[in-house]
This record gives sequence, structure tokens and C-alpha cells, in this order.
Amino acid sequence: MMIVNHISGRHVEDIKMNEEQLLEMLVNCKGCHASEFSKWESGGHSIDYQHVFLNTKHNTTEQINFDCLRCHGMFYQGNVGDIVEPLNIKGPWTLKNVEMASRPAIPCMACHQIHQEGSPGVKPDYSDPKTIFYQKNVRISKVSYYDRHEKDHFAVVGLPMLKLKNGDIDVKVSDDPVMRNCVQCHAPNAHHEAGSSDDRTPRGVHEGLSCNACHEPHSNNARNSCASCHPAISNCKIDVTKMNTSYADSKSEHNIHFVACADCHGSDNQIIYSFRDH
Repeated sequence: MMIVNHISGRHVEDIKMNEEQLLEMLVNCKGCHASEFSKWESGGHSIDYQHVFLNTKHNTTEQINFDCLRCHGMFYQGNVGDIVEPLNIKGPWTLKNVEMASRPAIPCMACHQIHQEGSPGVKPDYSDPKTIFYQKNVRISKVSYYDRHEKDHFAVVGLPMLKLKNGDIDVKVSDDPVMRNCVQCHAPNAHHEAGSSDDRTPRGVHEGLSCNACHEPHSNNARNSCASCHPAISNCKIDVTKMNTSYADSKSEHNIHFVACADCHGSDNQIIYSFRDH
């Protein structure tokens, strides 16, 4: 039908594709965006249905519910009860259709839409190289959030900024539009309490930073992020990548997203915990 409309010159704005068609698109995306696809595949966002809905540790802590599909399986055209059973915290859990096991739960279209409003780039005036920088148009982010309930994409520039509270204190949140997309899924609870639910908004020494300041867009890799802001030796005269935080050690009690000065220093400014290489 899309081909018929295209040939006949009809402009149909409300084009919808089901999940199976979108997964076929995923293969087509890979054809041109091989690097981005490879990075996505190596990161956490390439998780599939079996690892989302058959996760014993998570399922025994939080019961599977309809809202799971808001972030995991947002294009699925049924409800969560059609995917997995039983819907309780006892289990054991099984997929109703085993063929869905390897289906990506967060495909490309979760954060990208095919068409984007805006104007195409143009060549600069080479006769005056000093003005090239000023001639460039500010590009709108290509990221957009797919809302399962609305069945539509929303450009990140139109999404609201997160309002976050740490007790009675407002947390400074980056105004980076892309981060507005991140917090749609990595969100706090309904009371906007910092660190609740899956909130990982930077606080402490990293308050105000965007997710993109540390994480690569497609792979979510943050391995080289420290070097982007910190010199080889910190004010503490110790390599920040070796400090006792969750950056260096997943078992550390000092989460890199929330680590504060007081976690490391006492009132007399002495370091009160050991470092991994000491």
C-alpha cells in the first residue's frame, strides 16, 4: 500500500509499521550503519526478550506488568501477558512463543525515526574560511522517543526536562536534549526521588553532566570517559580511573553516577577509604 501511495503521489503522513516489519528494518539499518549497529549490538540496549522477561533475579523482586513494555518491547502489539507467563513473582517463567526469545527488546526505532524535520546541510562559502563556522546551522538532534501508548515518535527537543529531588534539594539536571530521551526509561519514581527506580542522573561530583558526557551514544560504553575531563592525575594525586568507585570495580559501594566528595574525604580533607591499587 505504501508503494501504491508513493507512485500515485499521495502523501500519507500516518505510516505505521508493526514489530515484525521494524525488525526487518533493523537488518536494513545495518546495511548502511554497520558501525552504529555493531556498537549497539555490543551494548546493553541490544538485550532480547528472553533476557528481559526470563530474568529470575528481577522477576522475583518486581512483578512483571504491562508497563514493562514501555521500555522493553515498545513495538509489541499485544500485552505482556501474551509474551510471558506466569505474571507473578514465583515463576518459573516461560515465553509463550519461544521464537520470540532472541527478538530485540530495544531496536533502533526505539530512539530513531525514519524521517526528520529540518533543512538539509549546504556547502559553506569557501571564499572567506573564517566565516565557515558561523555559517553552519545548528542541527536538531536525530534522536526521538517512541511512546508505546501514543504509537508515535517525539523529538527529544520537545520532551520535558527531568525535575529531580534529592531529599528537599533540587538536583541540577543537564539541559542536553538527548538526555531527555534517556530519562524516559532510566527514570525515577513518580515522586521524582533521585536514585529511585532506574534513575542514574548524575549527582555528587558529576551533578549537571549529561549522559552523553560519559556514555557513547550507541554502545553506551563509558570506558574512556574519565580521560575526557580529568587529567592523568587528580587533585588527590591519584589516577581517577583507579579510585574505589563502580567505574573501576562493579562491587564498589561508591556508584560513579552519585559519588560525592564526602564519600572519599572526611571533615579534615583526609581520604577516608582505600583505593583499589593501594
